[in-house]
Amino acid sequence: MAAYLIADVDITDAAVFEQYRREVPATEERHGGRYLARGGTTRVFEGDWEPHRLVIIEFPDMASLAAWYDSPEYERLKAIRFRSANTRIIAVEGIAPAPG
Repeated sequence: MAAYLIADVDITDAAVFEQYRREVPATEERHGGRYLARGGTTRVFEGDWEPHRLVIIEFPDMASLAAWYDSPEYERLKAIRFRSANTRIIAVEGIAPAPG
């Protein structure tokens, strides 16, 4: 069952974050990740949420998502992200496809 990483990224140092932005897609792809949204326009319909840069990445399953997030190759990039952005990240499982 697919799993989705949802991140709200508030970039605090654009120059440093650029390195993260350039290098992270290849690490996600190696774990089956693909972008569904990456910093596009957002619109809040309800609530007081004010997203910054919203990112949604689909992985084949939660195990693949967790393997990517915990991988040594991503650890280095996480350190760059921690220095250049404030981020809230969650993961959610998708729903099983309808039979037939």
